[in-house]
Amino acid sequence: MGKFRGWHIVAGIAAMVLTGFLGTAMGLSNTATFMASCVAFVAVSLWMDSRIALRRRERAREFESRKARGTAGEAAQGTESACDAVRAADCDDDRRS
Repeated sequence: MGKFRGWHIVAGIAAMVLTGFLGTAMGLSNTATFMASCVAFVAVSLWMDSRIALRRRERAREFESRKARGTAGEAAQGTESACDAVRAADCDDDRRS
């Protein structure tokens, strides 16, 4: 997922487009199709945002537990692995915003 923070918006737009096509295919009026598309956008965006936030919290919790107990490899080297450093930076960015 990287640093891009708009995945929930992209998913909402995709749901909006799909709902628009389905509403048109079902023969709904333009107003009804638009309203259904807006509802789909909000629902999918909120759901996707909650799933992303949950995943980030789990990664942060995992990182903190690893940091607290430390692994044998880190104790021998005295540094964090590159993967943990990236996760820590991502978690710190989440806390700032």
